[in-house]
Amino acid sequence: MTTETFVGIDVSQDTLDYALRPTGVSGQVSNDEKGIAHLVALLKPLSPTLTVVEASGGLDRPVVAALSAAPIPVAVVNPRRARAFADAIGLLAKTDHVDATGLAELADRLRPEVRPLPDAEAQALAALVTRRQQLVGQHTAEQNRLGTALPAVRESIRQHLAWLEEAIVTLDADIAGRIAGHSQWQETAAIVDSAPGVGSTTASVLVAGLPELGKLDGKQIAALVGVAPVARDSGKKHGLRHIKAGRGHIRAVLYMATLAATRFNPVIKAFYERLLKAGKLKKVALTACMRKLLTILNAMVRHGTMWEAERFTAA
Repeated sequence: MTTETFVGIDVSQDTLDYALRPTGVSGQVSNDEKGIAHLVALLKPLSPTLTVVEASGGLDRPVVAALSAAPIPVAVVNPRRARAFADAIGLLAKTDHVDATGLAELADRLRPEVRPLPDAEAQALAALVTRRQQLVGQHTAEQNRLGTALPAVRESIRQHLAWLEEAIVTLDADIAGRIAGHSQWQETAAIVDSAPGVGSTTASVLVAGLPELGKLDGKQIAALVGVAPVARDSGKKHGLRHIKAGRGHIRAVLYMATLAATRFNPVIKAFYERLLKAGKLKKVALTACMRKLLTILNAMVRHGTMWEAERFTAA
């Protein structure tokens, strides 16, 4: 009987700590091209069943790319999930070695799903969309400052606002051009944009940040984004359902699209009003509408159909 090998890799700015299960072998390499090449050369002959890497704000991308190219099955997990698992199995200490050991055990016990790494073109689009969101956030902050700024700095703020606006326009053109040059992205964006309440910005964010759209069922896509309600019940107590985890940047744009949809999308508007009449809190009703809008968009992309209110009125 062949023993399966599971690997956990803890990522920091300068180093990569790794641990193997069940052998208990562990070590550390530098988080650079040379160190990553050494780690891949070490792991490849072992043919690991699964390697788990904790998401580290982009520091994990080079090693994940190298492992995927090897090819070595690799899954990237949310740090909060990794910490909760470590606490559950009694790994209360917090060191790079302990974290790597916990990730190896997580790989063995939970077997998180291996997702294909986005290609260079998809990563570039996602980076542009993220940069646009950053600049929009800066623009909002500067606009807020302008209202209370002293005369000595107002001109500086206005100049920065003008620069930000020009940069956002340039990014919009770049994003639109890349989507237009990719037939699948163009089709998905057109389908999503056809739904009332959803604009081109939301469409581009979904294309770049949610490539699974149309490839999963409604419950799966809702859970992935983080708009599926999580139960909080114990015994006779039934607590309020909450949404958690998932892709926060997708939820943010979905929330804004849903606000517009409660006014201009006949299906979402009717659903929202029905929930309010039933006594639901506005926040709860909006969350339900976010989930409904997402599942509708998911179905539209899956079937390759544009918006038709009649198809979703009774959904």
